[in-house]
Amino acid sequence: MRKSINHLYLIILLSILSSVAPMGIDTYIPSIPDIASAFKVSIEKIELSLSIFLIGFSVGQIFGGPLSDKYGRKMSSVYGLLGFAFFSFVIIYSTTIYELWIFRFFEAFSGGIVVVNAAAAVRDRFHGSEAAKVFSLIGMVRSFAPLVAPAIGAFIIHFYSWKAVFLFLTLYALVVAFFIYKDLEESYTYTKQNIFESYKTVLSNKMALKAMATLGFSFGGFFIIIAKTSFIYIEYFKIPTDYFPFFFGINFIILMLMIKVNVSLLKKHSPIELVKMAILIQIIAGGLFALNYENISLILTVVLIAAYMSMMAFIFGNCMALTLEHFPKNAGVASGVVGVFQFGLGAIISSISLSFHDGTFFPIGLSICVISLMAYFIMNNYKNV
Repeated sequence: MRKSINHLYLIILLSILSSVAPMGIDTYIPSIPDIASAFKVSIEKIELSLSIFLIGFSVGQIFGGPLSDKYGRKMSSVYGLLGFAFFSFVIIYSTTIYELWIFRFFEAFSGGIVVVNAAAAVRDRFHGSEAAKVFSLIGMVRSFAPLVAPAIGAFIIHFYSWKAVFLFLTLYALVVAFFIYKDLEESYTYTKQNIFESYKTVLSNKMALKAMATLGFSFGGFFIIIAKTSFIYIEYFKIPTDYFPFFFGINFIILMLMIKVNVSLLKKHSPIELVKMAILIQIIAGGLFALNYENISLILTVVLIAAYMSMMAFIFGNCMALTLEHFPKNAGVASGVVGVFQFGLGAIISSISLSFHDGTFFPIGLSICVISLMAYFIMNNYKNV
């Protein structure tokens, strides 16, 4: 087993590689009201493009997993990043909301091909609690992406139009592709196997599926909050767009601190225990959000959102490690299936929740509370084998 402390640059590189999703989503969030005005549609239709992004991202991972196991982590990442750059650029020329949705889907599809390689590369090198620590450390570094992305997006639209956001994403993907091609050492071991057999192996593992489903439900609640932050802060509390990154960034500063706590607690507690503890806190936060929706203050809103989102520090890395530990020979396919659960289930759940928008915080609070209850029920039935 290799120790993560000797692989700082690798962790940074894989963190950047796995940041395609948060960069593609969070840079875009401050521009949602502007895009809605540009296309002359309701803000809910632009928010729907976030769910479409998640669907494309999950579908991309279905194809990305087998590509990663067959052609390697390095080159499949490079090709995916080039696709992400291409469709990010094409979005600039969208003339209708439907074109935006279609190009966003294929942008995300390309990103899905990319992201499976980061998790698979970790599984190639690390195992057990060490893998959970590495995933947490990657999550800590990767948290800088959603921390700075809204600030980048807000800065861009302050001086330019929303189209400049996608020009930035184009350049971002090209730069990452260069460093991956230059510095990422190949780690996979080619094993000849039927793709369908690989998926059958992954999908027939009941314990792994429970960890995946827990991650999927938790990410669904996480994404509901992300999708509604522009409504919560800009529309409801009338926070100026320039200040939005501050309120959004608080969540990820606390998330990064909780990731450090998770790494420390893994020395004495199992990943399963930490996941269940985190979900219980999410249930409480969601319940309080729903109960106080009528006269909720800005301060309480910030606290509850930060409490809910920061618990992903304990859920993501630990659930990923619990899942991938079962699949030493087809980590790419397993990583792809995890992504489908994470982003696909997250997209479905968030789409359903967003459709109940009524101008208050009640649907948001109720949704994340119920989702967290379901995640806890699933994780409570997980047994470490």
